[in-house]
Amino acid sequence: MNYFKSFEADLINLTSENFEKLALKVFQFQAIHNPIYRSYLHYRNIQPQSVQSLQSIPFLPIRFFKDYEVYCEGDFPSEGFFSSSGTTGMITSKHLYWSKDFYLQHARRIFEQVYGKLKEYHVLALLPAYLEREGSSLVAMAEDFIQHSQSPYSGFYLYNHEQLLAQLHELRKDNRRVLLLGVTFALLDLAEKSSQFPSMNNLIVMETGGMKGRRKEMIREEVHDILKKAFQVSSIHSEYGMTELLSQAYSKGEGKYTLPTSMRVFLRDINDPLSFSIRATGGINIIDLANFHSCSFIETQDLGRFDLEGNLEVLGRFDNSETRGCNLMVN
Repeated sequence: MNYFKSFEADLINLTSENFEKLALKVFQFQAIHNPIYRSYLHYRNIQPQSVQSLQSIPFLPIRFFKDYEVYCEGDFPSEGFFSSSGTTGMITSKHLYWSKDFYLQHARRIFEQVYGKLKEYHVLALLPAYLEREGSSLVAMAEDFIQHSQSPYSGFYLYNHEQLLAQLHELRKDNRRVLLLGVTFALLDLAEKSSQFPSMNNLIVMETGGMKGRRKEMIREEVHDILKKAFQVSSIHSEYGMTELLSQAYSKGEGKYTLPTSMRVFLRDINDPLSFSIRATGGINIIDLANFHSCSFIETQDLGRFDLEGNLEVLGRFDNSETRGCNLMVN
């Protein structure tokens, strides 16, 4: 039996009502077939059969993706891997994946559920630091979005801001929407040329986080205010993802993210990582059922809270954690 094919089919038909059932099914599978997760459960003295609810599922610290190959053993060969960007001298994460096609189809499905069909967009990707290395899941996703937009204007940009500005001028009255997807430092670099920026009613500016040592760290509100003023838009959209996850969450403004059906977030106590938070702010634990081939239950180093509408706000990172390549700005 091809368990991965079965999980893929389950994921396509996933709803909020059957999320827990599938999550427990994935947990029991990974508790047996994932050597790293299995050992982690063993050293915590957790018997898999005792886990009967989402709240009782143990989360694997994200650091394990730096030190080990977190992948399910058996007749499930890895097709390849994604790696994190990090900064000079850092140990980067490595996420083995079962199928790149699955990842791309899944990422596309999430985006289109939030924003509509990609063929209704011109996709301009400003991801210089990511294009200059191998193994970026963000670049793979952007490349797929560009391809499925079926637009001759879609494409990648490095540091050729003049060409990008010329492209935006040409598209400012186009019938399609324009998605400017960029790493934060590159969007700020482009914003400094704001006197040349055209007024566009069809523009979506989406930041993916990340200063990568190119600029000083800034709070999200400050970054978004600069970008809104420069690009003459009412809001800045955001994408929340990481190498260790195959799902993404999107924000249409104010850094408030709507989670896709494949993800669920729990907040853990800041001082006790094995307890859930009873405060407004906590460490972000993520269930990503798209990670059925590796580990779906991850304890991140991000801090977050939920607003009154249930949207996730990502507030930054723990003070003693390493700066990530897609680092989010701290509030």
